[in-house]
Amino acid sequence: MARPEKFTEDRILDAAGALVAGGGPSCATITAIGAAIGAPNGSIYHRFKTRDSLLGRLWLKKATFFQNNFVSALDHPDPYQAGLNAALSLPRSVRADFVGARIMLLYRREDFLGEGWPAEMQAEADRLGRQVTNALTDITTRLFGNRIAASRQAATFAVLDVPFAAVRRYVQAGEEPPPQIDHLINAAFTSAISQKSRID
Repeated sequence: MARPEKFTEDRILDAAGALVAGGGPSCATITAIGAAIGAPNGSIYHRFKTRDSLLGRLWLKKATFFQNNFVSALDHPDPYQAGLNAALSLPRSVRADFVGARIMLLYRREDFLGEGWPAEMQAEADRLGRQVTNALTDITTRLFGNRIAASRQAATFAVLDVPFAAVRRYVQAGEEPPPQIDHLINAAFTSAISQKSRID
């Protein structure tokens, strides 16, 4: 029976994520990651050819988790409930993966994108970009019956901008957003959507 692998890709990424969440991408050196899990540098390079590819894979993993939750929340058949679910997916995702929240909310994608990313990783980053764009277009159409700029602005504000602003300062302070934040996001979502409808 084969021995289980000691230094798996997920274990390395978890160690890197903790270092980034604690002090930023510059803290996630190969040496620091190895020290965190007791792995020689060679074991890390066996999984990831370069530090850039490791950090890139970390960013992609966390971005995929947050965006998949956002997109899945939009599956509700009622447009209003779908939009509200999407808005509330951010604080819920933050609580589910606080390390990921610090990575996604406190740093830019460019902080993890070194030059010379492998083509498949760049393709995945591009897919994530299209995913959120398409999701916003879809919920805009479902909520307002059109895709004009004003409608898209209102939908983006309600499902992305408000939740991001509501949770970011807690994440920056090292705290999970309290339950009250969900109620405030709900109220802001309702107000933004109803205000746009009244203007129309």
